[in-house]
Amino acid sequence: MQHNVLILDFGSQYTQLIARRVRELNIFCEIFPYNQPPANLKDFKAVILSGSPFSVRADDAPHPDLSEIRGKVPLLAVCYGAQYLAHFNGGEVAPSNIREYGRANLSYLKENEAFLANIPANSQVWMSHSDTIKSLPTNGVRLASTHDVENAAYRIEGEQTYAIQFHPEVYHSTDGMQMLKNFLVDIAKIEQSFTPNAFVEEIVAELQTKIGSDRVVLGLSGGVDSTVAAVLLHKAIGKNLYCIFVNNGLLRKNEFENVLKQYEHMGLNVKGVDASAQFLDALARISEPEAKRKAIGRVFIEVFDQEAHKIEDVTWLAQGTIYPDVIESISVKGPSATIKSHHNVGGLPDYMKLKIVEPLRMLFKDEVRRVGKTLGIDAALLGRHPFPGPGLSIRILGDITREKVTLLQEVDAIFIDGLKSWGLYDSVWQAGAILLPVNSVGVMGDERTYEKVVALRAVQSTDGMTADWVHLPYDFLMKISNEIINKVKGVNRVVYDISSKPPATIEWE
Repeated sequence: MQHNVLILDFGSQYTQLIARRVRELNIFCEIFPYNQPPANLKDFKAVILSGSPFSVRADDAPHPDLSEIRGKVPLLAVCYGAQYLAHFNGGEVAPSNIREYGRANLSYLKENEAFLANIPANSQVWMSHSDTIKSLPTNGVRLASTHDVENAAYRIEGEQTYAIQFHPEVYHSTDGMQMLKNFLVDIAKIEQSFTPNAFVEEIVAELQTKIGSDRVVLGLSGGVDSTVAAVLLHKAIGKNLYCIFVNNGLLRKNEFENVLKQYEHMGLNVKGVDASAQFLDALARISEPEAKRKAIGRVFIEVFDQEAHKIEDVTWLAQGTIYPDVIESISVKGPSATIKSHHNVGGLPDYMKLKIVEPLRMLFKDEVRRVGKTLGIDAALLGRHPFPGPGLSIRILGDITREKVTLLQEVDAIFIDGLKSWGLYDSVWQAGAILLPVNSVGVMGDERTYEKVVALRAVQSTDGMTADWVHLPYDFLMKISNEIINKVKGVNRVVYDISSKPPATIEWE
């Protein structure tokens, strides 16, 4: 994979947005924690330093060594990065007397600066910091100011080093994309060549070189990621790809049968394996979310190990891991700060003699869909909502039983079928139902009931890194609620989740 832009993450909530904006410019980029930089720094054509919840004045503030970056490759320091360069290089950073959060406008722009090309006077930017740069670092040249922030942007003389106290990556910085383009394309001279066609061509060649004539076994889920991964691998190695679709007992209603039919006409070699009893046994009496994920991951590997041994000379296990899975499974503070583990991410146990290949590991969800379109995959399949690898186990809060799974499958089917029949499915990025570990009092006929509560969840997103809840019509929610309560025995209350990510996550566990 080409090395173009390195983003060093200092723990900012916006770091993934920086990557999204860079990718939207058709420029490839990678995120690394500031304390775990890549060894091959010289391979990158530009570096971006993210913001951070830390203050540069704090004793425990991130303090990276930039000696291999500054003055050697173009550098853009955002927010914390800008303050870091000032604080440790002859400037002054101090607590701000004025709250510097939210919208602001650039009241001063230095003329004839490449970084500010095509940026209009009074351009709106987004501030999010409690410290401010009182004086610039050695050789600093002020580029922009707002009414309250004198040193809103600056560069360092004699270097291709630029720094800004605002966030160009967020929607509210109206000319943020232009600034990123100015820096990456005009200053760093990076080609805008990261397109779906280019990715397919490059990754197919890479897979052919990496895998050669070896055989690969791939776990299909019926979702977008594993399907695109399968078609990419099939394009690269043809008949040497063996696909297995495992029924873990936690799929949606009738999904095992439907998915197998879906693949019949795609030219893929697919085998269905019903291991539902094995998974449900492993989950018995487990309630803690991470324990569920680990149990499912363990059985998933065991099943694949069993199936792989039935195929002669298999060398590789392929997975549909995508970039958000990778990002959420690492942290600038190490494993202790991980949001949640992902079943697709990480190595394999020593006893399993398969090497791992993840052709989509560096792509965001929307990029996977664009690659799938380039590969000619059916639009209906590419438009399918994401579904978590651990399935309904992480949508059943508390312990897992076959009865709970069956109940939630019925609720979920009513919800998803309703979205489709009302023409709402394609305007929702991901939707599902959650079975809560509480009962509520209800009345049916003349009798008191004490039954389960389910929550409905529908979100809009681009890549899963951030998400907003969808304002579904009240008439729709009323109809679906009535249908669930009337048709699904054991449920007497339906609620709708109106939380966004962040601070919540898309799944409840």
